[in-house]
Amino acid sequence: DVYLFDLRGYLHIERALTAGEVADLNACLDTIPPLKPGEWYGHIQAHAYGQTDGLNLQQIYEAGAPFERLIDHPSWFERVKLFVGGEGTFDYHHGPLFIDENFANFRGPGEAIGIHSGGFPPIHRNQFRYHNGRFMCGQINILIALTDIGRGDGGTVLIPGSHKSNFKHPHYDLHRMAKGSSAEGIEGAIEVHMKAGDALLFVDGLSHGSARRENSGIRRIAVYRYGPSWGNFRFGYEPSPGLLERLTPERRKVVQPLRLIPREPNLKRE
Repeated sequence: DVYLFDLRGYLHIERALTAGEVADLNACLDTIPPLKPGEWYGHIQAHAYGQTDGLNLQQIYEAGAPFERLIDHPSWFERVKLFVGGEGTFDYHHGPLFIDENFANFRGPGEAIGIHSGGFPPIHRNQFRYHNGRFMCGQINILIALTDIGRGDGGTVLIPGSHKSNFKHPHYDLHRMAKGSSAEGIEGAIEVHMKAGDALLFVDGLSHGSARRENSGIRRIAVYRYGPSWGNFRFGYEPSPGLLERLTPERRKVVQPLRLIPREPNLKRE
């Protein structure tokens, strides 16, 4: 796993979830009514990155116990800790990891997301580093298939090794997402087919996107993005008090590594 992750920037974890776990997650999603971007259902908000990339349900760990269990799921949690790194350093002061974004995505016929990210241009959030025997990656993504994703289903597209690229891909177009195009046709890219319950672990610096869904039906996935514990929420969400109360201490540390200290209004200066 270490060799292949370093080489390719991703791991395909087959059967990461059991059939029962997948069924529970889908049943949980089925209880959420249809939403439009911007609408809320409890502490979950509907959201879209663009016009043709499907619907996201942000803060999906608020949906119930099946999604809470994904926070530190044993199929990937230790791997994520290794690749984000920081054990035994200040980065672990408030906990091993932090989830800065988590969502379920629904993608139907004609929908896709264009290729994005990659080693060039370098940014802190997407960094891939291995130094002095340690991985130090800015963000590790776990993408979980909740339905089978085969030919024509809009599978995830990756460019293996692109997390180490020092150059812009000659076919890369910064406007591909805005144009609603998919990730096909990029030289060096592969489409990953997955069974429900499989997971993709990849560093966010890897160029990734999706093929356009051609088949009928809806592709369902969940994505949890992990980084160092000193990170912050991508879109400014915060976990609900109810969720924090329900979580185990270990999961609470990942969801909220650091609680802000309230200012004491009556504090007098000496």
